[in-house]
Amino acid sequence: MSKKKRITLKDIANEFNVSIATVSKALNDSHEISSKTKLKIQEYAQEHHYKPNSLALNLKNRKTKTIGVIIPNFLNHFFTKVFVGIEKIATQKGYNLITCISNESYEKEVSAMELLKNSALDGFILSIAEETQIKQNFDHFQNTINQGIPIVMFDRVTEEIECDKVIVNDKEGAYNATKYFIETGCKNIALVSNIHNTSVGKLRLEGYKKALNEAGILIDDALILKVDEFNNIDTSLKILLGSRKVDAMLCLEEDSAVNTLRIVQSQGYKVPDDISIIGFTNGVLPRHVTPAITTISQHGIYLGETATRMLIDKLENEDSETSHTTKVIKTNLIERNTTLPIHY
Repeated sequence: MSKKKRITLKDIANEFNVSIATVSKALNDSHEISSKTKLKIQEYAQEHHYKPNSLALNLKNRKTKTIGVIIPNFLNHFFTKVFVGIEKIATQKGYNLITCISNESYEKEVSAMELLKNSALDGFILSIAEETQIKQNFDHFQNTINQGIPIVMFDRVTEEIECDKVIVNDKEGAYNATKYFIETGCKNIALVSNIHNTSVGKLRLEGYKKALNEAGILIDDALILKVDEFNNIDTSLKILLGSRKVDAMLCLEEDSAVNTLRIVQSQGYKVPDDISIIGFTNGVLPRHVTPAITTISQHGIYLGETATRMLIDKLENEDSETSHTTKVIKTNLIERNTTLPIHY
């Protein structure tokens, strides 16, 4: 069965022996066209399921109403939540999204930007890939801005690029979590990081160290675990637990928190009686393991909504200020069952 050809303005114009402009005006209910002609053209268009080419219409206005979104890692529940927020506001405002995953790769991030720019979009919302942050090469972002395409960065950002940004107060989040451990009587607090090469990982480490310093607790580098492809979390944690006294663990990402809980329990420790655990990102997993993990919520959906509003405001207000703003979203601690209560 042959596929039906999509009907165009030109087809309708030929049918009624009128110009394409007349058809367009009739479909837009223009007073310049007689009611009789309008009705005929509108009925014909409806019968033949005519759909306007929104891209072509918007290109006339020099806007495609399309936003490019680049996310480093879709398996991370935080980025999934941010995307939900982006999609919600984009839909409300009548914008389409084209989404790419950089998979933490610099090359993929660069090629994704080139691909999306060729799709004639209006702007980008993105979070920087880990490899890009290691390389510290941000030319592809600057080139995009130089071409007149605005960018809003979220979560993982760089000061090297002047653009609008939405960030979480990561340093404060880690500081508050570490302070919470101290207030429940913990003194040997380990940190588990699989994002130590990212801007957010570095800020969280700073917050952890700040809380320890304020409490007069010496920072022991052996308690700071940097997990990556060369340092397996299972092995690293088992070595740490066998060589150091640990009574609390701050995990900088959701997966590391769930894995830490699993390993700590497998080694015979009771959580939170022997070891307390707090993880970043209030995703699905921490709520559904046993015991449920105390987490730092970064309000991902709200962050995505905020980033999208910032970009659309810039796109729709040509006269908006050329200065750039950075919005900071506060974190909050959601107490569950992997931490001891604070006794006041």
